[in-house]
Amino acid sequence: MLLLLLTLLLLLPLAMLLWRPQSRDARRSWLVRLQHCVTWGALRWAAAWQQKRLAQSTLHAGQSQQQALRWCLRGVQGPRCPLRGSTDITTFRNHLPLTKASQAQEEESGGQPLPPTSNRYHGEASLQATLLGLAALNKAYPEVLAPGGTARVTASSPWPYPLPWPWHALGQVSPTGAKDPRVLLLEALRSPGLRALEAGTAAELLDVFLDLEAHGEELAEAIAAGNPGAPLTRRAAELREALEQGTRGLALRLWPKLQVVVTLDAGGQAEAVAALGALWCQGLTFFSPAYAASGGVLGLSLWPEQPHGLYLLPPGAPFIELLPLKEGTWEEATRTVLLAEAQKGKEYELVLTNHASLTRCRLGDVVQVVGDYNQCPVVKFICRLGQTLSVRGEDTGEDVFSEALGRAVGQWPGAKLLDHGWVESRILGGLSADSSEGSAPHYEVFVALKGLRNLSEENRDKLDHCLQETSARYKDLRFRGSMGPAQVHLVGQGAFRELRAALAACPSAPFPPEMPRVLRHRSLAQCLQRRVVS
Repeated sequence: MLLLLLTLLLLLPLAMLLWRPQSRDARRSWLVRLQHCVTWGALRWAAAWQQKRLAQSTLHAGQSQQQALRWCLRGVQGPRCPLRGSTDITTFRNHLPLTKASQAQEEESGGQPLPPTSNRYHGEASLQATLLGLAALNKAYPEVLAPGGTARVTASSPWPYPLPWPWHALGQVSPTGAKDPRVLLLEALRSPGLRALEAGTAAELLDVFLDLEAHGEELAEAIAAGNPGAPLTRRAAELREALEQGTRGLALRLWPKLQVVVTLDAGGQAEAVAALGALWCQGLTFFSPAYAASGGVLGLSLWPEQPHGLYLLPPGAPFIELLPLKEGTWEEATRTVLLAEAQKGKEYELVLTNHASLTRCRLGDVVQVVGDYNQCPVVKFICRLGQTLSVRGEDTGEDVFSEALGRAVGQWPGAKLLDHGWVESRILGGLSADSSEGSAPHYEVFVALKGLRNLSEENRDKLDHCLQETSARYKDLRFRGSMGPAQVHLVGQGAFRELRAALAACPSAPFPPEMPRVLRHRSLAQCLQRRVVS
């Protein structure tokens, strides 16, 4: 109904133009302004309606979650028939025990966990996230959504719900239907007045800036060729000058009015966000309209002006439970809690049930409750439990390893970490020069760096030392000789892009692509192995 209403409203200016005498340019300008006004007015109305619904649902979170559970159980048949028509939480928990992806499933899926999957988000939560995200972004940065103020530079969009119709009317610079990242980037570069950049994920935006630096001269020539001797020639010269001044602050030199970068938050994006914020997008705000996983939109972002990564867990579908954690672990007897029962300051693992796959799946994503919105928790992402290596029972998690790697990179002069992955030595065998078939099991670590082209042995050793300082269990195993030192490999540009492409090709690949740090499948690890340069 909303789409039909907007379509009719957008067609109204065309009818009015038939009798209004104007020049062609004046008619086009007037039409653009009117389309923008009408479209944005309709979006404001839709966002206000969604905001009202959100306020009502979060005021009565228990009742809203009962409705979400009823939606998930709709149409259940076969051995789960006792659940049909029931929204009793105890019955639900008894008949559907907690599950998680097995090691075999992870390998079949290319190292990715297998929660309830959906290739794209088309539900109420994703529409709500898009509309409320647009409204929040406009409130924080009123000029961002003005005609010609926004450009998307990747084929995928950061907005969870596919709404192709508003962008043309809102005056987004990106060509309608364009999929080639080079075409999208060229259009953005031709528009110096941009106030917002959009990319599907931060990792994809990182690839865009790396390509911009690698092929800057080609892009400048393409811009100049569009209209020799005119403003585009000056724009090409501005691009060359901006690139000559280096990486830091490049985005603001290219687009002086730029205010915000919009990307969709998903697993494994923290390093890309940190690298972009410290280098190319220095001085800019990052905004994600939602926190997404392969089971659906899990969190809504309503506060662009707040620190990046705060999300409201809404009580609607998909059905979300919270599994309490204590010191990063959980016990089989631990009972999940509902959203209204979450306690500020505590950490929980997200458990998801949706209609597509009736499974109470532990996602492995750990969040900490930092506040509340009516009866629902506001959380920040902490780590992922599934990203763990254990060659000798040490269980080194993603958070512990990332802390150690961050310390080590901080001791590598001039280096900035862009991406990393790690794998058990048994999967790749004798990859490193120091490895042999009979050597002690260890970690093989692949890193992508900015500012450092070679790794000395001294630098490589620093990671192992930092791991020992961070993990007492790792230090003990190293001291006893049960584990060998972590082996570090520097990969060339494009290595992790190739890995993401391989992940996306998997039949059960989630959307958006969550970046795994632990690689359990040999073929995926070999994507990085082939690109080792040091």
